[in-house]
Formats: sequence, structure tokens, C-alpha cells
Amino acid sequence: MVKVWKLGLISYDTAFKIQSSIARKHLDAMMKGVNGDYDTLLLVEHKPVYTVGIRDETLKEDIIRLRNLGAEFRKTNRGGLITFHGPGQLVAYPIINLKHFKTSVRWYVDRLEETVINMCDELGIKAGRSPHTGVWVEDNKIAAIGIHASRYVTTHGISLNCNNDLSWFEHIDPCGIEDKGVTSLTNETGVVCTTDNMTPIFLKNFEKVFSCKTEELESDLQKEILDSLCSKMMTDAI
Repeated sequence: MVKVWKLGLISYDTAFKIQSSIARKHLDAMMKGVNGDYDTLLLVEHKPVYTVGIRDETLKEDIIRLRNLGAEFRKTNRGGLITFHGPGQLVAYPIINLKHFKTSVRWYVDRLEETVINMCDELGIKAGRSPHTGVWVEDNKIAAIGIHASRYVTTHGISLNCNNDLSWFEHIDPCGIEDKGVTSLTNETGVVCTTDNMTPIFLKNFEKVFSCKTEELESDLQKEILDSLCSKMMTDAI
């Protein structure tokens, strides 16, 4: 069972703090030898933000240039290079213990790709893989993947272009690839594909590919996580 938490439009920083909090629950349970039931899938949209992975070497002047466009810029501990997140893009962060599935990061990335490939097929879009990570429609990337795993507990995840403004990608080489483009579900189908409309299709394919069931995360656990984050923020401010 994977619990789903639909967070809506939130900042990248807030989403990362929530990811980290849930991952810590996983790791603490493992340290205590307890089989904690914390497998969670966060579904969000982000306010405009460019993010880079651990291998990225974006120059300071480029960071300033991107921020002047009206977006945030964040360095992260995920794999991959630079990408963009913004409204109209469905971002999925599975914080799961791969020991509950298969202890292979390569398998995990492959399953994330397969989820979106199957979803695209359902929408009449011929999508696939390439030598580059992610999901592609010919030479255009429709979904980007960047993950982190600690003791097989995953953070970060996959971003699927649904109905987002693709012009933000014109200011970067998405994922460090110079001769490729980006596309979206709306572009490929000719129909407006909102994140709200696409979420049930994504979840259905996630369940099928990962051989799991999903249900909404309990409200008391949501409150516990948010309260702990607020408490930490107040402590850090002192």
C-alpha cells in the first residue's frame, strides 16, 4: 500500500522538507528494526523553479539570469542536471522503501519511466525511452526523472509536462542535453490536459507498474508532518 498526498501548488522548498520528513520516518524505523509503513507518493505542482542535481556546475551569472526571469533556483541532492518545474506540470515524489518492491535503483527508474509510457499510450501518444533518462516523444522530452536513494529509501522523482508553459525551458538546456526539445501532453494530444485530469490516470498506471494499491494519506499523519515542520522552522529561527 502506498499512501498518496495531493499537496497542490506549493513551493519547491516546502515539498522537499516534506519529502525529507517522510524519508526520516523510513530511516528511523529501519534503525529501530521496525517495519514502518511509510511508503508515500507526493503529488504536487511547483511555483516556477529551476533545479539542478549533484553533478551540475551552473555558473553564478546563469543563476542570476534565471532568477531574473521570475523563477527560484535550487541546488538539490538528486541525480541529473538542470530542469524546470512550474504550474501545469505534475510532479510525483515517491518516498518509498525499495526493499518493499525491488532493491534496484535502475529497476526503480525504469518503473517510473514505464508508468508515464503506459499513461501516454492510454492517451494515444507514442512515447518511449532513449539513451537519456526520462520519457520521450521522438526527440522531445515529456517527463524528466531525477532521484536520490539512501539505504533504498527514495526521494525526488518524476515531473510530467501536462499543460505547463514550455517557454521556461528555452532558457536552459533541459537535463544538460543541447540538441533535444520538450513537449507536453497538451501539445501531443491537442486537448488541454490539466494536472487534475491527469492525476487519476497517473495513479492508475503507477499502481499497475509498481504492483501496489494507493490510498489517501491519513489526515492525522499529514498534520503531524506539517506540525513538525512548523516546529522545526520556529526552532531554526531562534
